[in-house]
Amino acid sequence: MEKIELEIINLTQNAAQNHSYAIILGEAHGVRRLAVVIGAFEAQAIVVALEKVTPSRPLTHDLLRNTMQSFDIILKEVLIDNCQEGVFYAKLVCQRNEDELIEIDSRTSDAIALAVRFNCPIYTYESVLDQAGIVTEGQVDESKTEEKKAFSNKPKPVAKPDDLTSMTNEQLHQKLQEYLENEEYEKAAAVRDELTRRE
Repeated sequence: MEKIELEIINLTQNAAQNHSYAIILGEAHGVRRLAVVIGAFEAQAIVVALEKVTPSRPLTHDLLRNTMQSFDIILKEVLIDNCQEGVFYAKLVCQRNEDELIEIDSRTSDAIALAVRFNCPIYTYESVLDQAGIVTEGQVDESKTEEKKAFSNKPKPVAKPDDLTSMTNEQLHQKLQEYLENEEYEKAAAVRDELTRRE
């Protein structure tokens, strides 16, 4: 079966449920999208990796990546290969040595969190897109590209800490360290963005 590459378009809070999020994946060369519901922990893990925030201690997905790398295992791709009753199923396609490929069953949210860390492609099958894909009315490739660009270039944290614009650089660096130590990564990302803006 031919694989179709997906890209991360957006990550939004699920309005129906307080502590759940939806990650929107779009066809790399098309207009269909998949909305995968994920938990708050997995959403945080994905945001941390997308925003390149370095936590004070490794998160679970960082630990798994570090372990795999220590044993020379490379995550080649993530494959979302099935959808049943609204639940997506995924596999981690890993390479060990030069010619040994191993497929490992995974929750889709964990697979995406690892894909971001390994910078590897995410794929699905036509049958999954046919069954669960969404096409917004009037949607075109350009609009998807612009939305993706806006999300990937400047992700917006969910929570904005204090008034950052009135703080000195030294205060911002102290806040950044405090948020990282308390594992408040979305706030840490906002501080980092403010420091970047001042450079």
